[in-house]
Amino acid sequence: MKSSRDPWFACMVDPLPTDAATPTVSAFYDRFPYPGDPVQEGPPPGYNWRWCHRSVLAAVHGAIPAVGPAPRILDAGCGTGVSTDYLCHLNPGAEVLAVDISDGALAVARERLRLSGAQELVPKLRQERRSLLDLEGEGPFDYINSVGVLHHLDQPEAGLGALAGLLAVDGLLHLFLYADSGRWEIHRTQKALNLLGVGTGSEGLRLGRDLFQTLPETNRLARHHRERWAIDCAADANFADMYLHPQEISYSLESLFRFIATAGLHFAGFSNPEVWDPARLLEGELLERARALEPQQQWALVEQLDPDISHFEFFLSAQPVSTSPWTDAELRQASAIRQPCLWGEPDPVLDRNMQPIQLDAASAALLRAVETQPGVPLGSLAEPALVRDLVDRHLLLLQR
Repeated sequence: MKSSRDPWFACMVDPLPTDAATPTVSAFYDRFPYPGDPVQEGPPPGYNWRWCHRSVLAAVHGAIPAVGPAPRILDAGCGTGVSTDYLCHLNPGAEVLAVDISDGALAVARERLRLSGAQELVPKLRQERRSLLDLEGEGPFDYINSVGVLHHLDQPEAGLGALAGLLAVDGLLHLFLYADSGRWEIHRTQKALNLLGVGTGSEGLRLGRDLFQTLPETNRLARHHRERWAIDCAADANFADMYLHPQEISYSLESLFRFIATAGLHFAGFSNPEVWDPARLLEGELLERARALEPQQQWALVEQLDPDISHFEFFLSAQPVSTSPWTDAELRQASAIRQPCLWGEPDPVLDRNMQPIQLDAASAALLRAVETQPGVPLGSLAEPALVRDLVDRHLLLLQR
């Protein structure tokens, strides 16, 4: 049994954090611990590759180190521990610090990780009531996860600057921030509920749900909620977080990049790159014209063409990231590991995004070979074309 004095199991209560919105936001999440995912025994369902450090390294840099120390990971704004649970299960042996400003959310998080067995996988786990603004001296971290947090600060720039100061020189930061266009209906609903004075407590929750029952079926706000968000908002905490939150900001692509620049960080790619591919929306000559644009112009085009994009999720780095294609000779000499975030046995049936995979016999055999013969040069297992195909599909992670 670990002693309560063991710093890796400390559950501290600190002075009030420094952001002006913190007391209000903390009280809100004490009332509505978020996210409202159920707490259950055993590991979390499925995989989310964005919380697997090796998968993130491969996505950003094109490869992972063959050897190296266990990563130090910060979950900055962990809420009820859904993200921390995945971070522990997908990075066994790592050091993980999970912080949040809400005692109510942290109570759920501690119970979630206890039941899931996360502490057996990550002995150096801390879950603490602290603001991400008050973590001086805790870094550097190899990976920082901060999903749905900075946009609830009174001064998001201060939050991003604080995280930048905690990032290792070669570390990566994963952020999730609200997008303006895809929250048009949400913003109008929030403003309507604010005008009605429903508040941010249980009465606001009741009246907010009543609003969608009262509005005509053809009303755009009601229809949008019913078709897009009703399932996600089934839990009261999720509904409150979407429509009753007392403090939030959202971004356009243009303002997002200005925001990133305030911390001197570098954009290292979207963590949902398929959303930002013009081929999702265009074809023929229009797609050819889109492909001729610079990447940021392509993203701006997608932003204009798809008003349903409700958030940005992306990686940032302390240093600029540059990658170069692997030559056939390099692929023959390289080793690889099977993508840790595949689902299904004996052969993977779902990819890292939980989508069905089609594997021919040769591809399945190569995945089995790299798992049973770790460190073996890929040239002794398959031709470069097959290796390249599995790497491009993120089924193999190359090792340098």
